Amino acid sequence: MRKIAINDDLMTTREAGETLGVAVRTIQLWVESGVLPAWRTAGGHRRIARASVEKLMAERAQMLSPMPFTVSLEGLVHPPVRLLVVEDDPDLLHLFCLIVEGWSFPVQLTQASNGFDGLLAIGRTPPDMVVTDLNMPGMDGFQMLRSLKKLGSGFEHLVIAVVSALSPQDVATRGGLPEGVAFFQKPIDYVRLESLVHVQYALKTRPKKSA
Repeated sequence: MRKIAINDDLMTTREAGETLGVAVRTIQLWVESGVLPAWRTAGGHRRIARASVEKLMAERAQMLSPMPFTVSLEGLVHPPVRLLVVEDDPDLLHLFCLIVEGWSFPVQLTQASNGFDGLLAIGRTPPDMVVTDLNMPGMDGFQMLRSLKKLGSGFEHLVIAVVSALSPQDVATRGGLPEGVAFFQKPIDYVRLESLVHVQYALKTRPKKSA
């Protein structure tokens, strides 16, 4: 193929993945979800503007501000369960941190403020479980869930729980939730949520069978 000047400003999905430090499938997920603008060539190949990749790198550097709750890995026999919370209300996030701090098993808690940041966080370090709100600015929880649970996304089996002020009827009216996604109506039943997260911790720390 004849090289033209504009090609210097374009990247393939593989080049974008290498630059951002994520898998090609993650780049494809971000493209399909609108996180990373791209277009297809006449031959059906995705092309991404280098400026878009650089912008995303800058956004990733600023995202996921440190949470007031952290886990020290020193002395732990088993690694903590990685939990991503996608919520735009800072007061609810603070309450969530306080609740999780009292759980009897270690949790590595990170945050995102909308579906866009949620997808970035998942692509960066896939969590063991996601807890997400639905009504959020920008990309909401419904859009994020559809992207993650889309066949071939690579995240179809990611464990997700939704927490929302919407009623089950309101959720159904807006298209419902993908199969297997747990639903918690606000105010959250934290005891039930703790049990759900603890299942993921137990699965993570279960002794592996020898061959």
